[in-house]
Amino acid sequence: MQVTAARRTNGRVYLDKQSPAAYRALVETSDAVRATAAEAGLDRILIELVNLRVSQLNGCAFCLDVHTRAALRAGETTRRLGVLAAWRDTELFTARERAALALAEATTHPAEALAQERAYEAAREVLGDDEISAVIWVAITINAFNRVSILSKHPVRETPAR
Repeated sequence: MQVTAARRTNGRVYLDKQSPAAYRALVETSDAVRATAAEAGLDRILIELVNLRVSQLNGCAFCLDVHTRAALRAGETTRRLGVLAAWRDTELFTARERAALALAEATTHPAEALAQERAYEAAREVLGDDEISAVIWVAITINAFNRVSILSKHPVRETPAR
């Protein structure tokens, strides 16, 4: 398939546009993960906190923009979003959220075995197996989307005021 100018920016190929079937499969995975998270009882705010924390760790501006807006729509506060990068140093997050954030970080950096063990230990205290699995799947999925957006250099554009 030939890459057209509409499918690239700054010399990068938009992976989602260049390989739409593969991207659709990732979106379908995301839909299945969203359903799994809902069945496990994870609320939308917790899911968006995981999406945001992973995107912070990966430095994905596009996903940070998308999931900040989603978190705000779900009822998250700007105060908590503002300190999310330092979640361990605040009392603003619940034990469940803290466990999910630690699991998300361990999923994003799986080679850090000690952090992974600590995250699992903390999660076991407040999350069930279905919740642990769902959090990890959310983190795996957003990690994949981060890579698509970072490698495609998806732009974050100003949106006109309404």
